[in-house]
Amino acid sequence: MRKENTQGLHQFLSKPLNILITNHVNPDGDAMGSAFAMQMLLAKKGHKATVIVPNAYPHFLKWLPSNSEAVVYENDKTLAETQIADAELIVVLDYNALHRSGPMQTALESYTGDFLMIDHHQQPDDFAKWMISDTSKCSTAQMVYEFAQQFDLLSEMDVAIAENIYTGIVTDTGSFRFSSTTAATHTITAHLLELGVKPDSVYNNIFDANSVSRFKLLGSMLESMRVFQSKGSVILFLSEEDQVKHNFRKGDSEGFVNYGLSIEGITFAVFIREEKGFCKISLRSKGDLDVNQISRQNFNGGGHKNAAGGLVEKPLVDVIKIAESVIGVL
Repeated sequence: MRKENTQGLHQFLSKPLNILITNHVNPDGDAMGSAFAMQMLLAKKGHKATVIVPNAYPHFLKWLPSNSEAVVYENDKTLAETQIADAELIVVLDYNALHRSGPMQTALESYTGDFLMIDHHQQPDDFAKWMISDTSKCSTAQMVYEFAQQFDLLSEMDVAIAENIYTGIVTDTGSFRFSSTTAATHTITAHLLELGVKPDSVYNNIFDANSVSRFKLLGSMLESMRVFQSKGSVILFLSEEDQVKHNFRKGDSEGFVNYGLSIEGITFAVFIREEKGFCKISLRSKGDLDVNQISRQNFNGGGHKNAAGGLVEKPLVDVIKIAESVIGVL
């Protein structure tokens, strides 16, 4: 699905505005990189641009340029809700349905102004006046770069903006190994490197900032995984107890689901992380298996054909049974 509606947006952005930039609950590298890049691009054109995120994001993204300026909704609801109400435009990045904003949903649904959505996930809700939606794109960060092209902002791009966009691309493409990586992705990346991005530095900041406890947590998950070789599937999970034992902190399980697909013969991986009263689910697949549909039908979520997420308000043992039933009919 591809939908692009920017009619009138050039004119709307021609004068300085108070703009709010948001992303989805539990923001990842693409969500944060996109948000900070958009913030800096708009600020260079004279707009007052503020980033508000629903909840805390992983520690390995705290180095990103403009990180210190982000408002975390869960930490300061009064300030965040005032800023939402006062905004002249809200930019929605890396999500396409307001319920994906988690604790911010009610405040965003109460907003009476206009939305601009830039996103690459399937089946967007129809709430934004301006929508740039393209599921063929590898990342929202790439779409922010292309937005800058379309709106004559590339000349404003500096190394800080480029680092944010590069971070979004490298994290959402699995370091350029996913099928959504295209020639256009590499062309954009080449320009980011010309602007001064150092790939080794970005990689070290994101992927080489592991704690000993994270590796112990990973070992616990791998020790308990359930492999269904005849179905080409694996279930990976972490209980609350596992996380307490190994001092879990935000972002420690980032990428754990991908270990499932690295097993020979596995084309479908489910990762379940238990929290108090619910479980978070990550799904990955290879080939034609559509985990977006699997997540929508079984885990109250969605995403892309080969990468999706969800949330189920049930204990771990029950969610594992749901995953086993899904695998049973593959």
